[in-house]
Amino acid sequence: MIETIYLERDVRDHFRSRQIIERFPDARVIECERYGEIFNRKAQDFRAQKLRPSLILAGKAGRFVLPAPAGYGVGGARHYYFSHMLNCLYDCRYCFLQGMYRSAHYVLFVNFEAFAEEIALTSNESDAETWFFSGYDCDSLALEPVTGFVSFMLERFPEHSKTFLELRTKSTQIRPLLGVAPRSNWVVAFSLSPDSVARALEHKAPSLVRRVAAMRRLQQAGWSVGLRIDPMVMYDGWESDYREFARWVFAQLDGSNLHSVSLGGFRAPKSFFEKMVRLYPAESLFAGPLVDNDGVIGYPSPMARQMSEFMIGELAGYVARERVFVCND
Repeated sequence: MIETIYLERDVRDHFRSRQIIERFPDARVIECERYGEIFNRKAQDFRAQKLRPSLILAGKAGRFVLPAPAGYGVGGARHYYFSHMLNCLYDCRYCFLQGMYRSAHYVLFVNFEAFAEEIALTSNESDAETWFFSGYDCDSLALEPVTGFVSFMLERFPEHSKTFLELRTKSTQIRPLLGVAPRSNWVVAFSLSPDSVARALEHKAPSLVRRVAAMRRLQQAGWSVGLRIDPMVMYDGWESDYREFARWVFAQLDGSNLHSVSLGGFRAPKSFFEKMVRLYPAESLFAGPLVDNDGVIGYPSPMARQMSEFMIGELAGYVARERVFVCND
């Protein structure tokens, strides 16, 4: 799986670095001063690296918890995100990460304890309901067998009732969660698309069937589960596909016991979008109908509203309206 591991000198003796390197005895280990030497180099071939990405083990510095973008959330007064990892195992054509980063290599920050400390400090700053989102710059669970980050957070995330964690994922790596008692302030949120969209755009990700099966297992085990239909994609016949998608998903899941649903149309910052088009110039998703909305490329506002309103209507028989959120970050 991993043929090359780049290792920052400052974390070469970190116990977590040693554990991960031991998992890949045949991997080449190359030391570096800072991960940016590898990750931020110019003239990298993102598409080639995506075929055989390397792993970079590093120590995170600076801020560990950042304010979430406006419109990103499912209730609550305060929203933050954190990134223990950069980049994703999957290769979704709509993902903004391919326009954000020069490299397709995975960066894992091994100093998990610093993340937990800043989450606790941020949580204690206010009595207001506070959300922390994992999965903004990576998939929260896809590399869990290697990283152990979720298992670590199960022991360290604050337990008080006004602090919440969302794990956003397309992964079926749910074993660490099934092996413990459900946490009342955690939500495991799965990104889903109709099967036709998943097959066309969500390369390397588990199938819709497998993701929904994982959601069902978590629900049955008592975990709070969320559904993220984001981004929605417009194409000929999208209405019938999304209608059938909703019908099928809620034949498998208990909609009344779903924590939340969030919706959002395809969108990306203009600079990211332009890089995405250069990477995949033949991708029909990028052909439109898309416009520049104040520096964000996405569907024209009337179309975006049409998609959200359509999906809200389709969800009406399954999920209470107050649990449906429209995200336009």
